[in-house]
Amino acid sequence: MSTPSASDAPPTAIGAALAGPLVSTQWLCDHLGSEGLVVLDATVVPAAGADGRPTFVSGLDQYLVDGHIPGAVFAELLGTFSDPDGAYPFTRPHAAQFAAAAESVGIGTGTTVIVYDAAGGQWASRLWWLLRSFGHARVAVLDGGAVAWRAEGRPVARGHVEPPSAGPFTAVEQSGFWADKGTIAEIIAGERAATLLCGLPARDFSAQHIPGSLSVPAGRLVARDTNTFLPPADLRAAFADALASPDPIVAYCRSGIAATTDALALAVIGRSDVAVYDGSLSEWAADPQAPLTSVA
Repeated sequence: MSTPSASDAPPTAIGAALAGPLVSTQWLCDHLGSEGLVVLDATVVPAAGADGRPTFVSGLDQYLVDGHIPGAVFAELLGTFSDPDGAYPFTRPHAAQFAAAAESVGIGTGTTVIVYDAAGGQWASRLWWLLRSFGHARVAVLDGGAVAWRAEGRPVARGHVEPPSAGPFTAVEQSGFWADKGTIAEIIAGERAATLLCGLPARDFSAQHIPGSLSVPAGRLVARDTNTFLPPADLRAAFADALASPDPIVAYCRSGIAATTDALALAVIGRSDVAVYDGSLSEWAADPQAPLTSVA
């Protein structure tokens, strides 16, 4: 049986709300071209810095040359959707900055947004988290992203896509989405009840993490062959230690990216009392007085 393409049938109307934080490739195929739908490619590409240390570059060239989901607009997570004056990479923008960024890719207050990337979903998760943190609930992540889309033989386009015209986007910062350095200090001092969760790979967690943290690597929350999230039962098993406590969860990583994948996976299994430490270890480890520990 051939895989249905985006042009096999007219797009289905989008309901008033998305069913959850993830949509399938079939859902997106059925809805491509729907009025009020914006699809965003949020890919960021790993690279080697001048000093040989890993860094990141824009995924725009990959989007233009290697291709993207038809109609998808490129969302520049490195620049447009981060604070250019932030002290650390990927610092979240202020409300006015975010509103301008959202409008620049065609998002208005009533727009339904589907975000994907060509990696393991962490970049899409970051933009999903940002949108929700500024009050935009009509957003979901494409489960499996570009990897699953291409593996199923679905159509790919190349070149620039002009963002659709959109009405104004009003960014209203929501409470509970973000934690700061002071919050982390209170948690490890026992002054605030919360479970600290590290989304870094296990080897990085072993080398350096905030005391008292649990390790749930973001990369282990998706299937290796399809990049789709694990079934809910497997996600619950991965988060078993964190779920054993009634305390809210604060996730962190290196730059607040993988932490949002943990937050997305927790949303899939119904946990909404989750915050992300935006500065993560980029900020925490820069302070020689901030405690860190390792696993021998």
